[in-house]
Amino acid sequence: MNIQVIGTKKCKDTQKTERFLKDRSVKYHFADLNERGISVGELTKIASGRDPEDLINKNSKIYKQKGFMYMEYNPLEEILENPDLLITPVIRSGNKVIIGFNEKSLKELIL
Repeated sequence: MNIQVIGTKKCKDTQKTERFLKDRSVKYHFADLNERGISVGELTKIASGRDPEDLINKNSKIYKQKGFMYMEYNPLEEILENPDLLITPVIRSGNKVIIGFNEKSLKELIL
């Protein structure tokens, strides 16, 4: 099983996900958005089959600072430009993608 966790070191939900996986001795690869951002290909795979608007963290500082709630925008373009807009963590394994910390979904993923 090849699991990738995309997030930031300061994100509490990313920390919970990492702790969850470590406690169960599940190996994973961590990708820090602050260090490398996200590629077009990664974002396309993550967004596949879901509304791109659902990937936007409406509680993030940048969302509020730039006033996204008052304007029309392309969610994928904005995430590429501002990775902090992405809800984290994003957990990927094969074609399965989990957005945010979800213990039930994580258990299903590692079984």
